[in-house]
Amino acid sequence: MTMQLLTPDYIFESSWEVCNKVGGIYTVLSTRAKTLQDAFPDKIYFIGPDVWIGKENPLFIEDNECLKEWRKHAIESDHLKIRIGRWNIPGNPIAILVDFTPFFSEKNEIYTKMWEDFQVDSLHAYGDYDEASMFSYAAGKVVESFYRYNLTLQDKVVYQAHEWMTGMGALYVQKAVPQIATIFTTHATSIGRSIAGNNKPLYDYLFAYNGDQMAQELNMQSKHSIEKQTAHHVDCFTTVSEITNNECKELLEKPADVILMNGFEDDFVPKGTKFANKRKKARKTLLTMANALLGTQLGDDTMIIGTSGRYEFKNKGINVYLEALNRLTRDKNLKKEVLAFINVPGWVGEPREDLRKRLDSKETFNTPLECPFITHWLHNMNHDQVLDMLKYLDMSNAADSRVKVIFVPCYLDGKDGILNELYYDLIIGTDLSVYPSYYEPWGYTPLESIAFKVPTITTDLAGFGLWVNSLKGRPGVLQDGVKVIHRTDYNYSEVADTIKDTISEFSSLSETEINKIRNNAAKIAEKALWKHFIEAYYRAYDIALRNASKRLSFKVEKSLN
Repeated sequence: MTMQLLTPDYIFESSWEVCNKVGGIYTVLSTRAKTLQDAFPDKIYFIGPDVWIGKENPLFIEDNECLKEWRKHAIESDHLKIRIGRWNIPGNPIAILVDFTPFFSEKNEIYTKMWEDFQVDSLHAYGDYDEASMFSYAAGKVVESFYRYNLTLQDKVVYQAHEWMTGMGALYVQKAVPQIATIFTTHATSIGRSIAGNNKPLYDYLFAYNGDQMAQELNMQSKHSIEKQTAHHVDCFTTVSEITNNECKELLEKPADVILMNGFEDDFVPKGTKFANKRKKARKTLLTMANALLGTQLGDDTMIIGTSGRYEFKNKGINVYLEALNRLTRDKNLKKEVLAFINVPGWVGEPREDLRKRLDSKETFNTPLECPFITHWLHNMNHDQVLDMLKYLDMSNAADSRVKVIFVPCYLDGKDGILNELYYDLIIGTDLSVYPSYYEPWGYTPLESIAFKVPTITTDLAGFGLWVNSLKGRPGVLQDGVKVIHRTDYNYSEVADTIKDTISEFSSLSETEINKIRNNAAKIAEKALWKHFIEAYYRAYDIALRNASKRLSFKVEKSLN
């Protein structure tokens, strides 16, 4: 007989990225919101930092009627500075934004209490630690105020905190309102990311690393401490993939209770003729810009490939992508011209005026602009990793080279001054994407790519790549729509060769074969929709509620004895 899962009556989630689009967690929360809002209408509350005070935030629609009585009480009696409204995303869930700055004056007392109650070491705090911790604590205070005003012991309540930045709030809630079940989700361990980013081999030596020792070596003690203590103390500890769970076991000395894989919604993918038209338009935009920059006449049969994401040169595998493209210039099996993009925001200055002029004129040009690798000037043209590597590899973008590389170093928000299209409206025009990550807890970029029927190349060091392998029962191949390359600490050169060979192979396929691969890619994307992955969240709620209940009974017993 299967045990009935306990379901919460109220869910609170706190993250630095609620109504604040700064990274991948925004995608997790904003795409999942509708699924949870449908299941728990207006009983799911997202808590974020009010970092937009006095500025217009397009993602937040304030509503003074929402939770009106409690809001008045929270502001007047509990002295919390909050704004309540709706998060402007599908599902429009309730969002509570909190101004955490008033808590800075109590910082030392808060840190002392965290040390006494949970051995959280805030002594070595620097950078964003204080800001994150004060927000986290403020979010905990908000939940405590809501609970005491609106709820009783009969209500089943879950508080889910995302990343080390909200750990302190989860611990505060557990101590102040022990009736609330706590969940902590780490999307990447701070130490794992730091080891990888500092060019130390992460995977072969993972078993030998001691998280506390590495935290000291990498000057990360406080972030590591809050992350580790939260993982050990909450009612349910979760992470986003098997590969990150291995880090949790070794570096935090605590395996996850549940793995919450990152799903998505495909409501941003156009259908039917709209899809075909958008793809055509995207290709035209990309080729027109490339021809203006390079002084070439690349036609529609050009194979357009791309990579994108955060500018983490090694972790995201940008270095190995460039290496592969360089080797491709000498590949005899390449059947098409290749136009390769790197859509990664750098330290961008202004859009190139010379390129803008060419795009605005009706002429065709047969000479390249100077520095024909980049669409926008950078503040650090002489010290940019992408440009440095292109120079080192002696890539030329010359008219007779079969492989051209263009770096688009800005956010594709529709108003960058050169392409002026949204990221999703451009990715649809590519033929193949490459995400050869070295460190990637999940990997939304390859998943978004296949949602647009663009086959992708990734690695088994990305959570997404591992998931595809588990889906197929073997490593993913190009014909599946997702090619998953085996990557280790030391096989950089083989990875570059495999990428080169896969691009070559793709260039010789017929239209029928390509369409089959594109449809297979879309089939894999369908399996990652939230309706499939949300089940894991329900298991996490159940574990948290049961453990909180045990914790409470134990407390009661202890006080009776």
